[in-house]
Amino acid sequence: MTRTTNGASQKTELSVRHAIATLAYRAAKPLRDAPADFSAFRPGEESRSAGEILAHLCDLLDWALSQARGAEKWRSSKPKAWTADTERFFAAATALDHYLGSGEKVHAPPERLFQGAIADALTHVGQIAMLRRLAGSPIRGENYSLAKIEAGRTGADQNRPVREFD
Repeated sequence: MTRTTNGASQKTELSVRHAIATLAYRAAKPLRDAPADFSAFRPGEESRSAGEILAHLCDLLDWALSQARGAEKWRSSKPKAWTADTERFFAAATALDHYLGSGEKVHAPPERLFQGAIADALTHVGQIAMLRRLAGSPIRGENYSLAKIEAGRTGADQNRPVREFD
């Protein structure tokens, strides 16, 4: 994903960065305004808690950044307070996005970054959204194809929804 004169690498970089922005946009809804005890919520004894899933999301983004930098490292972290891990999630998404947009050498193919950490993270965001509903604090559905998602916008401050469902 180094820059080339034909623009192919820039387009690939933009596509992965758009995927990260999509992840941040979609995660913002279930992560914000969660009930005080939501981090500990689990639908069954053997399932992960919402907080464990959020900590795993953060670990996935840290892992993707380590792959991009060429020093792949995985760690499994314990959940912290919901707000602390939410901040960590957006910081990790932003760090990955900034690295991909920096022009530095990216050591992992974009397909690997997407099919691994990013796709897995999207799955887990859906799990958190479902857990919000099960915990009695649902979020509104949305037509995400109309959402104003911008590559590089990876923090908690996301654009307002264009079309939510009742």
